[in-house]
Amino acid sequence: MSISPERSPRGLFHRNETHTGSVSSRLNWLRAGVLGANDGIISTAGLVIGVAAATSDTNEIATAGVAGLVAGAVSMALGEYVSVSTQRDTERSLISLERRELEEMPEAEFRELFGMLQERGLSPQTSQLVARELTDHDALGTHLSIELGINEQEVANPWLAAVASFGSFALGALLPLVAILVAPSSVRIPVTFIAVLIGLAATGAISAQLGGSPRTQAVMRLVGGGALAMAVTFAIGALLGTAVA
Repeated sequence: MSISPERSPRGLFHRNETHTGSVSSRLNWLRAGVLGANDGIISTAGLVIGVAAATSDTNEIATAGVAGLVAGAVSMALGEYVSVSTQRDTERSLISLERRELEEMPEAEFRELFGMLQERGLSPQTSQLVARELTDHDALGTHLSIELGINEQEVANPWLAAVASFGSFALGALLPLVAILVAPSSVRIPVTFIAVLIGLAATGAISAQLGGSPRTQAVMRLVGGGALAMAVTFAIGALLGTAVA
């Protein structure tokens, strides 16, 4: 019985691995963006509410908020750049090692692939067929995907990670900053408080959707944590403002 190209072991394994890796990569970036926005919302909200509790001067509040936005976004971007650069270097090192092993001991690598396919539930006969076809097609790509979960064409990009982190943090930070500057001075703190809780509820729902976790729990954790952070910074700002006065 012949096996069509679309149904061949090679086609099935490579399409599935590539599709899974691509989806996983996109979801990771989306989660990172949501988390960056959450950090921006909470940290900036705590900062501007703390300053607003100490002073009613709009310029001081704006200066503190903008400084917090820029400093936080730069810190996030730098941290992400360093982290992803380390991941990229590790991935490149593993790719080089796997390439060298395939060149120096191809039979041992074939037996390793054969064993991994059996561990996935394939029969010895099918494992032999699949291992041979995948090896003939793309030995390096197969071992990277099945053995290490790496796609040579999708090595982590630290610059992209840094830009994404900077943008997501800054975007999240804009919510409390705009809310506290636009609202009338008499109600700027409660307006900001409500706007931030709504923003956190939205990002919590999105993160839960992306991660497949219960939405209510994710939203309650974020909203509760954000409310606590703002309450603490408000109390500290009020105490410091009273002490200075």
